[in-house]
This record gives sequence, structure tokens and C-alpha cells, in this order.
Amino acid sequence: MNRLVISAKPKRLFSVIAAILALTLAATSAPSTVGTADSQRYLDDIKALTTPAMEGRGDGTKGLTRAAHLIEKRFASLGLKPAGTHSYLQSFTVITGARLKSNNHFTVHRADSKTDLKVNQDFVPLSFSASGSADAPVVFAGYGASADEFQYDDYAHLDVKDKIVVVLRYEPAGFAEKSGHQGLTQHSQLITKAINARNHGAKAIVLINGKLGDGEEDLLTRFGSVSGPENVGILFLQVKNAVAEAWFQAAGKSLADVQNQINTSSKPESFAFPENLRVSLNVSIESTRATVNNVLAYLPGKTDEYIIIGAHYDHLGRGNFDSLAPSQIGQIHPGADDNASGTAGVLELARLLAPMQGQLHRGILFASFAGEELGLLGSAAWVKEPTLPLDRAVAMLNMDMIGRIRDGKVYIGGVGTGSTFKSLLDDAQTKSGLKLEFSAGGYAASDHTSFVSKKIPVLFFFSGLHSDYHKPSDTWDKINAPEAARLLDLISSVGTQIADAPERPTFINVVEDRPAAGGGTGRGYGPYFGSIPDFGQTENGVKFSDVRPGSPAAKAGLKAGDVLVQFGGKPINNLYDFTDALRRSKVGDVVEVKVMRDGQPITVSVKLEQRK
Repeated sequence: MNRLVISAKPKRLFSVIAAILALTLAATSAPSTVGTADSQRYLDDIKALTTPAMEGRGDGTKGLTRAAHLIEKRFASLGLKPAGTHSYLQSFTVITGARLKSNNHFTVHRADSKTDLKVNQDFVPLSFSASGSADAPVVFAGYGASADEFQYDDYAHLDVKDKIVVVLRYEPAGFAEKSGHQGLTQHSQLITKAINARNHGAKAIVLINGKLGDGEEDLLTRFGSVSGPENVGILFLQVKNAVAEAWFQAAGKSLADVQNQINTSSKPESFAFPENLRVSLNVSIESTRATVNNVLAYLPGKTDEYIIIGAHYDHLGRGNFDSLAPSQIGQIHPGADDNASGTAGVLELARLLAPMQGQLHRGILFASFAGEELGLLGSAAWVKEPTLPLDRAVAMLNMDMIGRIRDGKVYIGGVGTGSTFKSLLDDAQTKSGLKLEFSAGGYAASDHTSFVSKKIPVLFFFSGLHSDYHKPSDTWDKINAPEAARLLDLISSVGTQIADAPERPTFINVVEDRPAAGGGTGRGYGPYFGSIPDFGQTENGVKFSDVRPGSPAAKAGLKAGDVLVQFGGKPINNLYDFTDALRRSKVGDVVEVKVMRDGQPITVSVKLEQRK
């Protein structure tokens, strides 16, 4: 500015300054117009989150840390306030897997001789095996199956208490035909075999591959490649066929002949090996843990109420047991749609809404969760130790896999959990041109479940499953960025209306629900019970984060916070035990259930119902 003009006309200068200040104040007090989502910027963020340096964003990897820093840096550049426990981060610990310690051994004793097997060459423990030792006689229990629905039980008339049980992989050939479904039944699952052996009193279970296909090699299971709990409660190992063949020969039998007989007759061929055959073994496994971070930023409103716009940013890393491409485990699973698409959505919405600071009636918490792929752990950690008052949270909007919209169709769950949601979405659908398919309930296999269990209304945005789900082929080039940008504009509109409405939406308990079509939530196997597990608790029972209204569990008086420890006489140590026990039940069964409530045992009878 020219100094001569200032001295010559001071009154005019002051009037100009006053006018500028008035315009500035008006601009900051009037609501800003929210812009539209930029599809190219959105796609660029997905590319950045799926580069090789991100290592598939596996929990506990350096790649996940790099992704957290990218998100943190973006939030800071937008001027959003840190909303973690320190800076933008909220740290918590997760179990990422397991490792074998040095003292794992397996010794076969026969009469006056013994043979020491070599770990990872002749035998290997399963990653969810208990740690400990056993020295006991050996019995053969076929496929290790107890299948009442097929009138088949490998443990019938077989004493396995305090013994080591040898079982075949997979299941009898007739199960698939009798089940009426293609593929293997739950009795083929290794975790099911382990729980069954434990519940029959065995000290340890030893798996063998048995019959191999043409050209198939007798390989040991790669340690850590099979899903299971931290500790299944029984020693669980695998040995090569050649090791077990010697045991069958000592009994005057052939492994191949016995297996063929079971498959041909659909009848068990269980037996005890000779008394002079014993096995001594020791399993030593250590769980691996890592500290990971939720990344949280806050856009203040005029009041202390707020909405949450969130997505999980972790994925599978290099696959492990969660991969749906087993032959490609070890390759980076980039997770472009699952869930770089949702994470990039949070970043784009943060960019669009950041100029609204202090203008909306309610604030907005932008949340990027870790640990979702391990069981909704990041969102569970946040609602357990919220960084903002939980009772001031008005709604949670979750984006998980929003990048592959086909034919304009989007699935939205949780529509019935908020009193105002349906009308807002109907209006937004008309303006967006998208085809919205609604489901009322808020429970599904994504982070919004952690919030609906706390009676916070939720909306879950999802573009559907596809053949690249949980595979290395889930890459950025398959993202439909223009359609995703249209959806982000819809979410922006709905979110700001919820944030600026005079009254907060009322939470509604949805009595019955169907999963959003195209969703992977399903209903699972067996009859309906109605509890929602707390995925943060991994052992010593199954804690309920909530109980569905009107469900069998609710009718029996069970409620959130109860810890299930026994179901129909079977011990329940973890969610796998519960799933197994429920699958073995029938619709109409009245099951005696024991829970711990405030440290006291409570026993109730639950009548199981048909899933709808």
C-alpha cells in the first residue's frame, strides 16, 4: 500500500478498513456452501493408500503406520483439531498373530525305541494351539467329527479321555451329499475338530492330511495360516502322513484302507493304537502383539454435540488366514475398495467440510479406525475409551467399501436406528440419482456395530461385495471414482443436515433386521440366539456388547455386558466355542445358558428360534 495515500486521506482509509472487517465478519458468521467431491482427488488418495510402501496396511506393519501418518498429516493441513488421546492418535494394542518359541518337540515312543520328529519338517503346531505338554497313548478318531445331523460320530464308543487323538483332514465323503449343499460342511474345519476333541476330554489332537490328490504333496500347514482363537484350549499339531503310517502299520492297518472304508461306508472306523505306542510332546507358542492407532480429528460446531464420520483404514497386509486367495498369501493385498475407498472418503469429506468450522449446530468427528479386520477392534477401543463424551454423539456414519458402485446402486444399513434417517435419505436419493437399497438394523461386520451397541444411531454405506474382496486383485484401477464422488456428496448432505438439525435423531431399537443386500454379513449357520459379541474380549467367555431386541437371548433376560461361559453344558471360552455350540443346536431347542453378570453367575433357559 502506498504510504503517501495513507497520510493524505486517513478518514477514507478507516472507512475502507471498517468495510473490509464487516465483510470478513459476515463471511465467518454466515454458513459456507459445501462444495462437491472431487473424484480425481479421491482416486489419488486411494492410490496413495495402496502403494507398495503401505504393505497392504496390515495391523502391526510399518505400512499401517505410514497410512496413519498420511491421514494425520492431511487432517492437520485442513486445520482440524486433534481428537486423539495424544495429538490425532489414539493408541491401543492388538493381537496380530503368533510365533513358535524354541522348545517345541514331538517324540514317538514304541516299545524300547523312540523317534524325535523335527519341527516344520515332520510336525508343526497350529497357531491357535494351547501351550503345554502331554505324554499319553494314541487313538484314531477318523475325521474327528460328531455330526448328529448325519447320524455320524467318530467318538462313539471310543475312550479318548486324557489321550492323544489322531484325526484326518476334511470330512467323510458323504457329508456334502447329505447336507444338500456344495462344498464342505463345518465339520471339516480345523477349529471344529479341535473343539470337539477338547470337549471329549482329549489331551491333544494330531492332524494328518490323509489321502492326497494326483501330484499333491503331503505338506504341513504353514504356521499362522489358519484362523482360530488365541488359544483353543487343547494342544493341536499336525504330522506328515509317513509319520502316522507307521502307527497304522503297528496296529495291522493301512491309513489309506481305513480312510477308504470310512468314505465308502459312511461309518466311523475309530480304534486305539497298540498300548506300546505313546507320544510325548511339548507346544510353546507366543502371541504377537502390536500397538496401532485410530486417527481422529474434530471440526467444532456451535455446541458440544457431534456426529462421527468414519471408516477403517487397515487391511490384510500380505493376507494370512483372512485372504480369499490362499495361493497368493505373502503377496500384498492392497485393499483399494476394502477400505482405502472409505478412508479416502473420510479425507475428501474432511476437505469439503473443514471450512464449516464453528458454523454447524454440531461438530463432526472424523475417525479413521485401525483393527477392523481383526474384529472391529479400533471402533471398540474408541467407544470403550472415547476421546469425546459418548453421550454427546448424535450419529455415526460409516463407509466401508464404497468404491465399486455398479449400476448406481448403494446399500445403506442402519436406516431404522435413527428417527429422522429415512426421510433424509429419501430426499438425498432424489437429488443424487443413486439407487439406494435400505436395511433397518445397524448390526453388520463393520465399525458402526460398535456404536449401535451404545445406542447411537448409525448409517452404513456400502457398494457391495465383488470377486476381488480380500485378494491381491483389489486394486485402485477398479475403483469407480465418479460414482463414489456422487455418494460422498450424498453423505455430505445427509451428514450436515444431521449436524445442523435443531433436534438430534432419536435412537430406535430395531427388533428384526435383514442385512443389506449384497452385504457379507449373512446369518451364519444354525439357529438364532441374538447376541452381539464384544470382539475386544478374546478369551474367558464371550462378552455381549448388546442383545438384539426381541431375540431369544433378550426374551431370556440376557443383556449387554453379560459374559457367556457355558452353553448347553459346554464350556465357552471364546467366540469359536460359542459358534460351534450354536451350530450343534437345533431350532426349538431349549438350552441352559450360564453367564457372568457383575461377577455373579446367572443361569437362564433360552429357546432357540429360526433365523429369518
